[in-house]
Amino acid sequence: MPEPAWPLARFRVLELGDGVALAYLGKLFSDFGAEVVKLERPGGDPLRRQAPLVGTGSEKTSALFAWLTTNRRSLTADLASEAGLDLARRWLPGCDLLLDARPRAQREAAPLGHDLPHLVAAELSPFGDRGPYRDFRGPDSVLRALAGVFACTGPAGGPPSLLGGIAGEVTAAIAAFNGIAAALLAGQGRRLEVSLHEANIAVAEYQLTQSVTHPEIEQRLGVNRFAPTSPLGIYRCRQGWLGVTIVTPAQFRAFCAMIGLDSLGHDPRFVVGPDRLRHAEELEALFLPRLAERTAEEWFAEAIRRRLPFAVVPDMATLLATETHRARGAFATVEAGLARFEGPALPQRLTRTPPRATGRAPAPGADDGMPAPAPRPVGTRAAPGSLPLAGTRIIDLSMGWAGPVCTRQLADLGAEVIKVEACQYPDWWRGVDPRPAFFAERRYEKDIRFCVQNRNKAGITLDLTTPEGAALLKALVRSADAVVENYAREVLPKLHLDYPVLAAENPSIVMLSMPAFGLQGPWRDARAYGSTLEHASGLPSVAGEAHWPPTTSQLAYGDPIGGLNAAAALLTALLHRAATGEGQQIDLAQVECMFPLVAPWIVAQSATGSPGPRLGNRHPAMVPHGAFPGADGEWLVVAAEDDAAWSRLAALAGLATAGCETLAGRRADEARIEMELAAWTRSLPAAEAMARLQAAGVAAGTVTWPSALKQDPHLAARGFFQRIDRAFTGPHDQPSAPFREAGGAPYPVRRPAPTLGEDNARILGALGADLQALARQGIIGTEAIPTADRKKKAQAA
Repeated sequence: MPEPAWPLARFRVLELGDGVALAYLGKLFSDFGAEVVKLERPGGDPLRRQAPLVGTGSEKTSALFAWLTTNRRSLTADLASEAGLDLARRWLPGCDLLLDARPRAQREAAPLGHDLPHLVAAELSPFGDRGPYRDFRGPDSVLRALAGVFACTGPAGGPPSLLGGIAGEVTAAIAAFNGIAAALLAGQGRRLEVSLHEANIAVAEYQLTQSVTHPEIEQRLGVNRFAPTSPLGIYRCRQGWLGVTIVTPAQFRAFCAMIGLDSLGHDPRFVVGPDRLRHAEELEALFLPRLAERTAEEWFAEAIRRRLPFAVVPDMATLLATETHRARGAFATVEAGLARFEGPALPQRLTRTPPRATGRAPAPGADDGMPAPAPRPVGTRAAPGSLPLAGTRIIDLSMGWAGPVCTRQLADLGAEVIKVEACQYPDWWRGVDPRPAFFAERRYEKDIRFCVQNRNKAGITLDLTTPEGAALLKALVRSADAVVENYAREVLPKLHLDYPVLAAENPSIVMLSMPAFGLQGPWRDARAYGSTLEHASGLPSVAGEAHWPPTTSQLAYGDPIGGLNAAAALLTALLHRAATGEGQQIDLAQVECMFPLVAPWIVAQSATGSPGPRLGNRHPAMVPHGAFPGADGEWLVVAAEDDAAWSRLAALAGLATAGCETLAGRRADEARIEMELAAWTRSLPAAEAMARLQAAGVAAGTVTWPSALKQDPHLAARGFFQRIDRAFTGPHDQPSAPFREAGGAPYPVRRPAPTLGEDNARILGALGADLQALARQGIIGTEAIPTADRKKKAQAA
């Protein structure tokens, strides 16, 4: 059978440097068909030696590296030598994209591709090329610590719980892909700078934004406890573990009814999440015995019937065997030499042009001697200050966090994003308070969360349950490039506004739907929050200390991760559409977006039969590695990345070194090393200890509280927070996108988030709509309808 027409097959990519972020970014291109050529140092990328190893004899390689580098070519090139640089220079004219993760000093000493007007070049670094941290060492845990990701997780008294693995670098790679794909879609050369650190701030944005008005949100409350709601955790059942997230009063009543404690659901002490959180131990004492009466699978089936956001928390073996995921092709076969095992497939499930289902990792230097390609046609550079998605129109039917993160990425890149709400049902991140004062005082216009997720967008209101509202949406779709929605699966079909209907209006439309578990299958109607997606991904089974229950690592990890992946999927489909004119639907199961974060344990399970032990804050390849106390009560992450870093650390902190020259030696003496290092860090404020360690060439970063990011000197120097004014909200800070033109300022926040229906006249008026008539009928408006009035209207209808 002939190969499908992969959506990125027309692109050739040159990959320079090392690291997981670079490798996963390359995978996003290669698994969608691009020709990705990796220039690999003599002796091979250091990731090739990361356990577990697969293969036989001298051909053994890292299972994780093999998964990360499927469908690549490998050429040997020492980029510290003139011969290696010359090889890169010969290849670049024939490439469309340069992914450059060389250290900053090396890139500045030997710039590559700057003289090629057609080339899109992306320069990846832990902290960007300017600012006080620009030369900091930034392994995954340090990136996330300084991004505010760890502060609210773990025992109340500390230390914070550091999720191991590659989550931070994968998150950054997806964000980088979005900036790059937009540049390729524009068809003009650009040079982009991507900060892995800034990309991870998206994960902490809930606490960052909510802490402005609700400082109690920013706490470390204990394992599996997060403000502002409860229960939000993982609980033992008769067999297995159940992930539970309860937010609304109705969900709590339904949960209590499900477990036979109806009266508890009507107790006035437990109506709202913060009140339940204050009584968490009392509540758990009541419901834990009930959960133990049935299996997690049985409770999950019941939760689907009752539309409760619960999930079974699988271990790695169970995850790989889950039929729902296997039926969707969530795992792909990886070949490395003679070895075959499985890893997560790319989650961007484009129905017309899906990613490759299998992939082979290259042997080091497998393509040495391959001739450089013919040069690409001479192109043009993008004009300074231009945005790559200018002229692209996106209809945004999404609400909450995940969908708006997706469309915010596109809006930041210049797309015209039209956010569609209803006065009866505005975006729930405006607030869900049913009390009359909430509406009378228009508090739904004052939530900073909403403002941050919906900047750079226009906003209209339409009651899509009416023929007039549906007709106006169809008219907008006829002029649009894409539609994004995250309604429950059945909503748009009931409104006759699903993909077949909208594609009839605009055959080239790209429509992205992002249900929790996919549009088809037995779990298609399961409800989920971002925490539910983390629970279902299996990540909690490998997080935390070995004696803890499966451990939730974030308040709602799945939301920002799902949103970033959704933008990547949409941009990939738009690149295919630009080449072929073909539109398509994207069925993005948000739980699958979490699987690449779990990849180290998934591939280990598949390749060896075990995911390996739960290590808590320790690391399989770094000793010491963990969170250590500062004199000021704050914490910092310290990571000795190799033997040389250990020697520098020991000299600075006065640690005993006998027998610790190698990783194995340090592993045998890990407890003593940690005790001595903690004694040293306690003598200094955490920020000062970080500065001393980094100056000595040792990776370290404070465990920064999300609200403290606004005072971070590095982010301030980079202009990361942009001050903007808005009606009802007033001046507030907006975090920037993590990609920017190299050497320049962040992409601008061009306008604040829209007030409800702010752009009705401009956008709907351009369609010839009778705005006054629509307003009289309640189809459009600029004020939210109180909850009680919504019920009256529904009853009358």
